[in-house]
Amino acid sequence: MHSLKYVLVTPARNEEAFIEKTIQSVISQTVAPAKWVIVSDGSTDRTDDIVKRYLPNHAWVELVRMPEHRDRHFGAKVACFKAGCERLDGLDYDIIGNLDADISFEGDYIEFLLKRFEEDPGLGVAGTPFVEEGSKGYNYKFVNIEHVSGACQLFRRQCFEGIGGYIPIKGGGIDWVAVTTARMKGWKTRTFEEKTCFHHRPMGTGGHSLLGARFKLGKEDYYLGGHPLWEFFRAVFQLKEKPYLLGGLWLYAGYVWAALTRVKRPLSAELVEFHRGEQMGRLKNIFRRMLGVAAGEN
Repeated sequence: MHSLKYVLVTPARNEEAFIEKTIQSVISQTVAPAKWVIVSDGSTDRTDDIVKRYLPNHAWVELVRMPEHRDRHFGAKVACFKAGCERLDGLDYDIIGNLDADISFEGDYIEFLLKRFEEDPGLGVAGTPFVEEGSKGYNYKFVNIEHVSGACQLFRRQCFEGIGGYIPIKGGGIDWVAVTTARMKGWKTRTFEEKTCFHHRPMGTGGHSLLGARFKLGKEDYYLGGHPLWEFFRAVFQLKEKPYLLGGLWLYAGYVWAALTRVKRPLSAELVEFHRGEQMGRLKNIFRRMLGVAAGEN
């Protein structure tokens, strides 16, 4: 029996195509949450109706309705999450999870992550990789294993409250800011590769084409303080991923466009410096490994 109690909050906007998969995943978990608040962000499709079907038989699930609005943006996601957190007032819990409304996972998924928190009191944020249709997943030689995808982020309560929760950023990056701030404040953050969740909508394509999502990601890399040298090598690596060649070029174009137009960065100078320091450290380690392999082959 686990000693840690957890709660979940799920912002959801027009997710009728996927949210039932998420609901079925959560209600089939080997360890049920103390509470799960699903916050409908002004949905105009059948999202609310689908959620309501499950309420009578699952007292720990609650639906909260937010006002309707026209566009999908990440600032609204933070407002929804905060509205969900308000429904947790007075509740005793140790772990709080941010769960997207378009993912699914195995029955012991949450139990696995709770065990990681129990094993390491210094662990502040935990999650797993996500996979998508036709995707090979991340190569963790190049992606920071300490980053935790926003598809499912579980926070130790003290960590989440210590970083001030999610900060509203209209253009995106709120999940990244939360995890990176946690590390800056001394918490461990980790993606555990032993499990995966399935992401049913390709990441970043809500309202964007695949190339548009790459361009947007490049812009996001700039305003989240990414180092220019790191971004160049990231774009080169993306050249061999779908969409081939164009994906990497569009990623770098987004970064350069944001730099030339001096897009405002919504971060503190301290966080930018911390982030760039991590990137340069990882880049050095990548080149050391590559040189080590090359030397071994000669």
